[in-house]
Amino acid sequence: MKGWTGKLVALGIAAALGTAAAQAQISDNVIKIGVLSDMSSLYTDLAGAGSVVAAKMAVEDSGIEKRGYKVEVISADHQNKPDVGSAIARQWYDTEKVDVIVDTPNSGVALAVNQITKDKGKAFLVSGAATSDLTGKACTPNTIHWTYDTWMLANGTGGAIVKTGGDTWFFITADYAFGQALERDTAAVVTKNGGKVVGGVKVPLNNQDFSSFLLQAQSSKAKIIGLANAGGDTTNSIKQAAEFGIVKGGQNLAGLLVFLTDVHALGLPTAQGLIFTETFYWDMNDQTRAFAKRFAERDKGIHPTMVHAGVYSAVLHYLKAVEALKSDDGTKVVAKMKEMPTDDPLFGKGSVRADGRKIHPAYLVEVKKPSESKGEWDLYKIRATIPADQAFRPMADGGCPLAK
Repeated sequence: MKGWTGKLVALGIAAALGTAAAQAQISDNVIKIGVLSDMSSLYTDLAGAGSVVAAKMAVEDSGIEKRGYKVEVISADHQNKPDVGSAIARQWYDTEKVDVIVDTPNSGVALAVNQITKDKGKAFLVSGAATSDLTGKACTPNTIHWTYDTWMLANGTGGAIVKTGGDTWFFITADYAFGQALERDTAAVVTKNGGKVVGGVKVPLNNQDFSSFLLQAQSSKAKIIGLANAGGDTTNSIKQAAEFGIVKGGQNLAGLLVFLTDVHALGLPTAQGLIFTETFYWDMNDQTRAFAKRFAERDKGIHPTMVHAGVYSAVLHYLKAVEALKSDDGTKVVAKMKEMPTDDPLFGKGSVRADGRKIHPAYLVEVKKPSESKGEWDLYKIRATIPADQAFRPMADGGCPLAK
């Protein structure tokens, strides 16, 4: 028996040494993930606490902790203010030893954190923010833009609507980096396809009363009123447009960025027939349904949005890269993430380009009529799949120095 005891001790020492070697390149022996999100305002349902749930599920599903690594997930509320988001990012990187920041709905905040992350040599995985500048003029070697962007939304939704006769547009636009990028990218698609932008109005973020803006849109006689906003701003616009009878009057609303939680909040009688673009829907296949069931159990019954799916997918791939390198050096890990093909149960197989753009299909969806829905979260039908190689802006067109 002594021989066996000796062998067991030797095996134990070898395992401990293996774990020690794995940890040697991990700063402070902990992989620390910071979920920076909107925890209290208009984007909280589509990201917020659900993004923390998604990050923790990715850590569990990766199995990395069973192999001797320590992982910690923390979170904070950026309040949709770039200065607040910047202060949190600096504190996380400098004093709390955070290795990677994820999510960050709000393009103004994301662009600020993008620069800080580069300066600090850390990693930034964007799921919630939309501006396509993150893989264009503002691209860095430290940021990956995971889930969707304004170019994808514009070409998916805008292109489909113009091709089916919606050729005159008026924009109601959130007045910050995200709304401006979404209007810019959509207007380019409209004009490229022979349509015309007849007007637009900029609206402060987190606005409650859209009546004066909707009246301007109504008087413009544009066939399409493009809502270049998101979250609570989108749902308020659509509800108030219904009160004004805008759609009954012959104009149509184009929700340029609409999330599952928005449709749920609006209800099918108000939202039915809306057409928009997504990169994930919980009811697509057995794997997405299984994830949604587990997620809903942890997030008050809410089903995952594409932002939540993107957080899960990004963190899973990040941890694979950390383990492959045995290092949490941000710049090296992001380079490794680009080198390795992506594969997860929510987006399937994909890749990350040199400019930091994660590539996967997108879907043109339509909100179901109440009579078509079989349950509380049974909200979409998929009208078309946009293949991965067409869903996002060609790398050569973005102006990212890394693409050369």
